[in-house]
Amino acid sequence: MIPSCGLLSSVEAGDFSLIREGVRALCQNFPGSYWQALDRTNGYPTDFVQALTQAGYLAALIPEQYGGSGLSLREAGVILEEISKSGGHPGACHAQMYVMGTLLRHGSGDQKKTYLPPIARGELRLQAFAVTEPDAGSDTTRITTTAVRAGNTYRINGRKIWISRVEHSDLMILLARTSKRDEAHRTQGLSVFLIDLRTASGNGLTVNPIRTMMNHHTTELLFEDLEIPASALIGEEGNGFRYILDGMNAERILIAAECIGDARFFIARATQYATDRKVFGQPIGKNQGVQFPIARSFSETEAASLMVEKAANLFDQNIPCGSEANMAKLLAADASWKAADMCIQIYGGAGFAEEYDIERKFRETRLYQVAPLSTNLILSHLAVHELGLPKSF
Repeated sequence: MIPSCGLLSSVEAGDFSLIREGVRALCQNFPGSYWQALDRTNGYPTDFVQALTQAGYLAALIPEQYGGSGLSLREAGVILEEISKSGGHPGACHAQMYVMGTLLRHGSGDQKKTYLPPIARGELRLQAFAVTEPDAGSDTTRITTTAVRAGNTYRINGRKIWISRVEHSDLMILLARTSKRDEAHRTQGLSVFLIDLRTASGNGLTVNPIRTMMNHHTTELLFEDLEIPASALIGEEGNGFRYILDGMNAERILIAAECIGDARFFIARATQYATDRKVFGQPIGKNQGVQFPIARSFSETEAASLMVEKAANLFDQNIPCGSEANMAKLLAADASWKAADMCIQIYGGAGFAEEYDIERKFRETRLYQVAPLSTNLILSHLAVHELGLPKSF
């Protein structure tokens, strides 16, 4: 069984102080030098992931009946926020949380009983979510990876790109076409599968690493007649688009929580540096030209945090929250990116030095202007679905 985590089980509704304290204490064992070394070598934070697993944090969203912690999405977001705020990189952790949305809500009883307990114990990792394709991008309905039924199996062919952590995961959620795209019903004909990477890699699945400006273990996937059992299908064939929306909304909310943590990291570092750094005989923080950017970032971060909280609470109540999840990601990503830019400006030349962790976190938080959904597509969604403006595509 997963080790009991008193910090998790004693949490009362709305009180996250125990979770925050627990995550902060764990992260103290993984200082900036740990992340800097991994960043240099594109290494995977195995020790950090194991520590999170043993503490119960990576099983946050898995129900207690399957050996998990049974927490809400709001509480899972707090975990990721504190990792980011500590200066850590939650990229190796967040997928196992948000991918749960698809499996937990739409997986069969047998799938849950088979996979959730070993995932909770840390014996299996579910950290990969394969949706994006080179010729489809954010237009998910245009993916061309196919899954063709043949008796008790499916045969997978196609290509995915920008799929992270595949090399460090045992299982992967895959979205593929099981019937041709119908322009009138674009979201139909897509299906979701739970892929066992331990048997798939090298047997119809080729994994090609892609080196990027941040350490996200990103890959391209090539499927060439990969054969999987029919039991790998999650839910009903053809309804996969609806299923992955749960995962996507959870993903955006959790990424937004990470961005809040990033922003608070930058604000704290900038505030401390502005207090300690003396130029012309006085702390630079005495100057309003330094104070005001920090104060503005603080205000923007606190406002974005409220949107993240709202979206998470709606998700936990099973209330539709597509727009709220998008707004949470938009506002939090903007707040973290502005805070990053502010912080590196206040540090000056020191901000570009590896030892301060500013430049690393600067690179990491820049990603969220683009992923998991670009800022422009979020604005387009809000314009059409909330403001009633004509659709542009």
